[in-house]
Amino acid sequence: MTDDILVSIGELAHRTGLAVRTVRFYCDEGILESRRSAGGHRLFDADRATERLLLVRRLRALGLGLDSITEVLRGERSMAEAIAAESARLDLEFRSLAWRRASVRAVETAAPTQRAERLALLAAAQDSGAVHDCLARFWQRVLAPVPRHEVDRWVCWNVPEPPADPSVDEVVALAELSALVADPELSAAVRQQLWRYRPEVIRDRQGLYFDVGDLMPDVVALVSAGERPHDGSELDRYVKAHARARGERDSLRFRRQLLVGATDADHRIHRYWALTGQLLGARITVGPTHHWLYDALADSIASAPRA
Repeated sequence: MTDDILVSIGELAHRTGLAVRTVRFYCDEGILESRRSAGGHRLFDADRATERLLLVRRLRALGLGLDSITEVLRGERSMAEAIAAESARLDLEFRSLAWRRASVRAVETAAPTQRAERLALLAAAQDSGAVHDCLARFWQRVLAPVPRHEVDRWVCWNVPEPPADPSVDEVVALAELSALVADPELSAAVRQQLWRYRPEVIRDRQGLYFDVGDLMPDVVALVSAGERPHDGSELDRYVKAHARARGERDSLRFRRQLLVGATDADHRIHRYWALTGQLLGARITVGPTHHWLYDALADSIASAPRA
């Protein structure tokens, strides 16, 4: 500390607009350096202490905690890093508050006879982060043993990201999705839909996943164009992928086997993808594409000549 200009704690408080007790607190916390006068009073380097306290005051006004401010003052973290961390914290806090606000309004606007049910639905969902994590874990289980990074890509396209500021309809839809995937029977039904007949005999489940994935952009184009399900190259590739994964060949018998125990008409599956579509808008997910392929497969069997 220089000896050029020294000021008392009262003068420093006056310079910075802070209360004396606040300056004393910062001094006790090690944020300010001081020396003692002959009479035992605290003295501060006028310019350095003023600059330091004004910085503390301004960062506190932005909501930064003392720990973060102390790290900045000690050079352990840059101001830009501290501000970025606070911004990220506020984003999370805002998302949490926005979800809670939409949830409260959803309960408030529900019909009196539906209010208790909606309250239970939203309370179980907890918040937007918990809902998204719940949906991601659901698909990780369903798609196993597909590699995690591939599942993450799948989730990115097919699982709605909760909005930062959701509407009442959006928060209710997300909460219902969370409730649906908590049902073990839905998990079994979706696995049956994706892997089809006797999934235990599939020799290469990852290979089947990638083969069907390569086909999906072509089916998405058909769904987007509003084409009715029909027999054709897309269906042939789909059936051949399943046949190859099981060491079999495409045939009418095999096509019929693929429909054994089919769960495509399960109302929970349709509800899941309807809610997902409500949240994702015009984006075509694997839900509609799998339904298109199922209908095409069923039609191809129904129109096949009888032996």
